[in-house]
Parts: sequence; structure tokens; C-alpha cells
Amino acid sequence: MTAARTPDSQEADDLDVEEALALVKPETRTAAGTGSVPAPVPEGGSKAGRSDAHHKATPWPEARVVAERAARALPRRTPVSVPLDASLGLVLAAPLTALTDLPSFDTSAMDGWAVAGPGPWEVREEGVLAGQAEPEALTDGEAVRIATGARIPQDATAVMRSEHGRIDDKGRLFATREVVHGQDIRPRGQECRTGDQLLPAGVVITPAVLGLAAAAGYDTLAAVARPRVEVLVLGDELLSSGLPQEGRIRDALGPMLPPWLRALGAEVVAVRRLGDDAKALHKAITGSSADLVVTTGGTAAGPVDHVHPTLHRIGAELLVDGVKVRPGHPMLLARTKEDQHLVGLPGNPLAAVSGLLTLAEPLLRTLAGRVAPEPYTLPLQEAVHGHPYDTRLVPVALRADRAAPLHYNGPAMLRGIAASDALAVIPPGGARAGQELELLDLPWATAGIDVCVT
Repeated sequence: MTAARTPDSQEADDLDVEEALALVKPETRTAAGTGSVPAPVPEGGSKAGRSDAHHKATPWPEARVVAERAARALPRRTPVSVPLDASLGLVLAAPLTALTDLPSFDTSAMDGWAVAGPGPWEVREEGVLAGQAEPEALTDGEAVRIATGARIPQDATAVMRSEHGRIDDKGRLFATREVVHGQDIRPRGQECRTGDQLLPAGVVITPAVLGLAAAAGYDTLAAVARPRVEVLVLGDELLSSGLPQEGRIRDALGPMLPPWLRALGAEVVAVRRLGDDAKALHKAITGSSADLVVTTGGTAAGPVDHVHPTLHRIGAELLVDGVKVRPGHPMLLARTKEDQHLVGLPGNPLAAVSGLLTLAEPLLRTLAGRVAPEPYTLPLQEAVHGHPYDTRLVPVALRADRAAPLHYNGPAMLRGIAASDALAVIPPGGARAGQELELLDLPWATAGIDVCVT
């Protein structure tokens, strides 16, 4: 069930009431790691009713490793053949090798004249344009007008640029500067020879890769198929349109998650709004054929939080049950089928973002065949207080060579993340001004694939 909360101070932004209480009395759940999901909470029961064992949440770095490892444990995904115009953002499943020499014939690098031997030259009447068949060979002392990209006539020794030549009143061509043998001719195979590896497998298909593949003669590419994701939005209090009213709030995650998941390399096959309906949730999870099911809300232990009981009912294997991170500590990762996982995101919007970057991103990146980004750090522009025991993820704006923390970073807030470039990883206890910290880029800040930001 999604929580609705409006903190009225910056202190409340940074540490909500639920988090403060968690420091005093940690909730009790089944031990984290692989194993079965805890028994469901009896109707009207408490968190302690779910399990008598003390719950130990997974440390944040370890949770990300678990998510990546879960994807790697799956069988290798069968490559798909995708037309060029549909492959942007996918990953090459096989090396891109040259199907022909590039260029495939000697071509002119400039507009000007193809010349043979030393000048001056007699200029032919017919010029040579790009796309024409092989032109007639030149003899010493001859020149012909030529366009950029046109095929070089046999026995031509150089291309002289238009601005470097003049024609006298008798139609003879003279050079205004020295002509060097082979100048401005792109020889056949200058860029590659047939069979050369142009790019290795695992490269993300960018617009430049599409251009190279087309130039090399490809119509389709062997790519890793996008992992298929189904989003289940939970919570009776959510409205899909209009202003918040009568205790109900707008659903922020339904509009936000699909494009975010696509930016992480996924194909979103469905977004379903189920409310707080245990039967509907059970039917949606067991009936899904997606590689990943993402739920929003319902990961705690209240009377209408149905994710844990449903996972227990279907015999899912719980890989991560809570993460030592704020916001978002109630997130979870489960294996629901041999070839399917479920990421349970908290209902608060920024907490859900934390869950996306902690559990969904490593899993989807690995399924999509993408390489993990190189970690990088920047110094903080100002100090940020931390949680006593857990990692904090704080929205920051990148200003020159500093990361400036943004306000409005409470679990239920999106104002800070909407203005941010990245999330700073704040260690337990906080960070001082100038301290170098790891940053998590937002997907549209680095990829720009299939994402439109206006």
C-alpha cells in the first residue's frame, strides 16, 4: 500500500518517522538471502506475526550483487535478428564484422578534379559523380571534374581540390599549390577489410553503431532481446487522473516506471493497476510470462500488504528481503519461476527509485547483455547527514566538479530527483563537504536511448 506523507521540514525530508522508529525497534522478519518467503501475516496481524526470526536486511552493495548474480544464473538468452531501424538501444549478441571493404573502391575525399600525372592537364567535358559506374581511365596529362564520394578513375594519381586549381582560357587546368601523389583519395579498404571485426559483442547499439552497420552492408543485427517486464501497481488509495482528493493520492509510479524501465533496456509489456487485492495479485504474478515482474507498494507487513503472503503462497524463493538503504529499505527480490524474477518496490516514489537502481537495474542490465558502468566519484559540495546504520541515496546536481545535494529528498518526494543528475551514495554516518562519493547516474543522463526528456 503506498504511503502518502508530506513532511514539513528538511529534517523530515531526510529521515521519516518510519525510519526513525526502525532505529529503535528493528522489524522482525525471516533472515535475508536465499530461502523461502516468510509465512503470510494473519489477517489483521502485525509485522511480528509474520515471523519470529529477526530480520537482517541485506547490505546495499551486496543486494546489487545478488540481483546481478540472479540474472547470470539464468540460461543464456537466444539472440534475435533485428532490423536496423528497430535495434537502437539493444546490445550486439555477436561481433560486428565487415561484410565488405570500406570504402569498397577508391573514392574522392573532396570536390575537385581527378588528375593523372603532372600538370597542366586537359580537362574532360564529362564529370564523375557519386553513384556512377566505374569511369573511363585517365591518361597522363588528363583531368576530370569529380565529386566527393565518386569513384576514382583508373590511373588517376591525385585529387586536386576545387579551390587549389584554375582553368585558363584554353581550358587547361593549373594547380595553384603543389599536388602530392595520392592526395584526397580514400583508397579501397582504408577503414576496414572484409572480415575485420568492427565492434565486439556486448556493445550497445547507438546511432553511430547503426551508421557503421549500414555502411558495412548490414540490414539486420544479431542482438540480445530486451528483457520483458510487467508492472503491477498496487494500492486502493491511488488515482490515475485528476487532483488528489478525499484521502486518495495520484499514482506517480504508473507513469514513471515504464519509461525508466525502458531506459534500463527493458520492454514493458503491461502496466496493471490492481489496488489492494490479494487474489488479483496472485493471478497477475502466476499468469505473467514476463522475465521480470515489478510491483509497487505492499512490501511491508500491514493488513493490505499482500506481496510477501503471495510470494509465500506460490513458493517463490526470496533472494533479498529488505536492504540496508534509505529510502527504500522494504524492497525485495524473489525468484518466482525458473526463468522469472520479481522486484518488489516500496510504494513511496523516491523509495521506489531506490529499489529500481538497487535491484532492478543490475538484473535488467545483465539480462539485456549490457556491461556494468565504471563506478566514478565526485566530491560533495556540502555535508550530508547519514543514517546511523544504512546507506543513503541522495539526489544531487552535478555542478562543475562537485555534487550538490538537493532538498526534497524524502521517501515520498520526487521534487529532488526530478531536478537531479545522479544519486550520491552516502555511507552510514553521513559524509562531509569535499568527501569523494560514488555516484549513480540516471539512465537518461548517460544513455539517451529510447528516452525523450523535454
